[in-house]
Amino acid sequence: MNAPGSFGMALGSSCSVSVAGFVIVALLSISEHRLRRLTSFLVSMAMGALFGDVALHLLPEVFRHPENSQTSSLGLLGGLGCSFILEKFLRWKHEHGFEALPLPDEVHHAHSHAHHHHAHGIKPVARILMISDGLHNVLDGLLIGASYLASQPIGLATTLAVLLHEIPHEIGDLGVLLDAGYSRKEALLFNFSWGAFALIGVCVAYSVGHHITEFTPLALSITAGFFLYIAGSNLTPEMQKENSPRKSATQLLGIFIGVSIMAVLLRLER
Repeated sequence: MNAPGSFGMALGSSCSVSVAGFVIVALLSISEHRLRRLTSFLVSMAMGALFGDVALHLLPEVFRHPENSQTSSLGLLGGLGCSFILEKFLRWKHEHGFEALPLPDEVHHAHSHAHHHHAHGIKPVARILMISDGLHNVLDGLLIGASYLASQPIGLATTLAVLLHEIPHEIGDLGVLLDAGYSRKEALLFNFSWGAFALIGVCVAYSVGHHITEFTPLALSITAGFFLYIAGSNLTPEMQKENSPRKSATQLLGIFIGVSIMAVLLRLER
């Protein structure tokens, strides 16, 4: 089912996703205007990579074996349904006092007032965020592990798609933690610590995958459902808010690069 050494590659891939938060150190050192532009570009790249991974890697692999088509179809619907429920939870968090993904200027604002909040104690919302992020990272690890169980190229493609999506997400999380009263060092440490939970997801995927025959096609179809929902329901509407021709062209370029990355990886598989 999987090539020798794929478990090590899956662990390495999940580690690369968990350390993505450290990129934020460099991002926060540049101007607010550039940070906003970079985040928008990364989101458009993530959208292209997610759609590209689903269309070029996940679905062709999922439906390559007709005997698993019914299970895979149910998995795809399950992924979409679970994503819907997860978004409901995130919206509930928003209604109870914080944004799941603040805009880059909010990140900057949060950082400038972090010391003031720290003096009044840590907001409880930060702990809720870290718990939900820990569960989210376990799920990322499961998706990455299941993809490597199918093949190393599919595992690599899924890792890149997750990574491109996680970087802007981590920027938002950092802003929430800073606004909650943590210092930048503490926020980065927590981001990295909870990111390491992806390793648990990889281990679970490999432990379960070797004992359940239909685990890999089912997990890949669920992954496809998650990716389709994220790209179609979250990222696409966010991109449609921008009407400037120049910025829209930049978004199209980001989407093209994201899809192209997945296409190049597909080419390398052959």
